Amino acid sequence: MEKVLVNIQRYGNTSAACMPLVLWDFESQLKKGDNMVFTGFGAGFVNGASLYRWAYDGAAEAVKK
Repeated sequence: MEKVLVNIQRYGNTSAACMPLVLWDFESQLKKGDNMVFTGFGAGFVNGASLYRWAYDGAAEAVKK
């Protein structure tokens, strides 16, 4: 669990909005160069995944705000 970002306990099942919400919640913990895998699934065994590399230091940006 230390490698998985989870916020379902805060918002419940938000479907497609879960990925942007988790980035918003954990942005300050992300560092430039971090790799992230996003996975999603739906009815009928539909699924998808994508790989992203974080482009900036989230903690530094959080201080600016």
